[in-house]
Amino acid sequence: MYAKYPNRRTALAAATLLAAAAGATAIAGCGGGGSPNATGPSAAAGCPAVLQEAKAAVQRAESTDTAWNGPTSGPAAVPGKTLVYVAQTMTNPGVAGVAKGVREAAQAIGWNVRVIDGEGTPAGIQAALSQAVTLKPSGIVIGGFDPRLTSQQVARAEAAGIPLIGWHAVSAPGPSTNPRLFTNVTTKVEEVAKASADWVIARSGGAAGVVVFTDDSIPFAGTKSKLIEQRLAACPGVELLAHKNIPIPDASRRTPQEVASLLSRFQKRWTYSVAINDLYFDDAAPAFRAAGKPGAGPPFNIGAGDGDPSAFRRINSEQYQAATVPEPLSQQGWQIVDEFNRAFAGQPASGYVAPVHIATAENSAGATSWDPEGYQEAYEKIWHG
Repeated sequence: MYAKYPNRRTALAAATLLAAAAGATAIAGCGGGGSPNATGPSAAAGCPAVLQEAKAAVQRAESTDTAWNGPTSGPAAVPGKTLVYVAQTMTNPGVAGVAKGVREAAQAIGWNVRVIDGEGTPAGIQAALSQAVTLKPSGIVIGGFDPRLTSQQVARAEAAGIPLIGWHAVSAPGPSTNPRLFTNVTTKVEEVAKASADWVIARSGGAAGVVVFTDDSIPFAGTKSKLIEQRLAACPGVELLAHKNIPIPDASRRTPQEVASLLSRFQKRWTYSVAINDLYFDDAAPAFRAAGKPGAGPPFNIGAGDGDPSAFRRINSEQYQAATVPEPLSQQGWQIVDEFNRAFAGQPASGYVAPVHIATAENSAGATSWDPEGYQEAYEKIWHG
């Protein structure tokens, strides 16, 4: 089960993904009615069928009683390998959390790992990946950036026979042919987006004024925010007040002033926020606090990733974040190592995609991360028998 939480985001067109999400979330029978539990200004313009579906989906996603459904078989550990983890920026908590998981898993399987920080700029990421290729490792992790921004370095790695595995490198999980990745490790962006939007719809009773924070420079994040907004639009009582594009490397500088401006502009109309990464709420907290907003909301804030420890601490202490749709950062780091082991053994990728979960103070039991229970034991049994 998931009751335990062990310690523990390149321009892609998303037309197919958006269409799929639209088909999955379009519900007939919208109109009139609302929920008596609505926390927004009015639920009269709500969409009862969407609201009912959202409530059921949120209840499933908040469950902690789910068994491990990841791989339980695969090749034994291939010895003597070295990985380089190229990070988009280690100030991105998701990128850093996965790097930590990769280090832990590499130690468990008996490999060496080096992390190179791209520092959040195209030039820095290109230089970091170039350095990684020059080191001639057994494999390279594309940690949270678009491989097409580094096409020359990717071509060099391919020519050298170095397999690449992405984390949030492209929108979809699994192998990629363009760019060429042995696999891409991520939850399904459409599921994460829908879960976060459904939480807003369900919790507000279908009546909310919402601000969405995103980084449109990362197509993965841009796709996520488009899907969030599309799902929110399925309920007429939910109003998108603003789409704020703040690049993650600029978040600590820009978010406080943007939040102060939004509070001045929308005042009590702003009742909910969704951010593509939890870190926005860390940077927003001082502005909320300065404006006299209560830590428990409104606005009620949910992060559609990544579920880093600071997000859990804000949620558990009711400090300007109420929920997160966390990536299982540690498990994904272990999965990356397992996927490399499959590549080195000449086997295909595992195909595993972690389920979507919504973490709140009520179901996290004070933990500071979320990962599927039993993943470490499962991977170590595969590698070492």
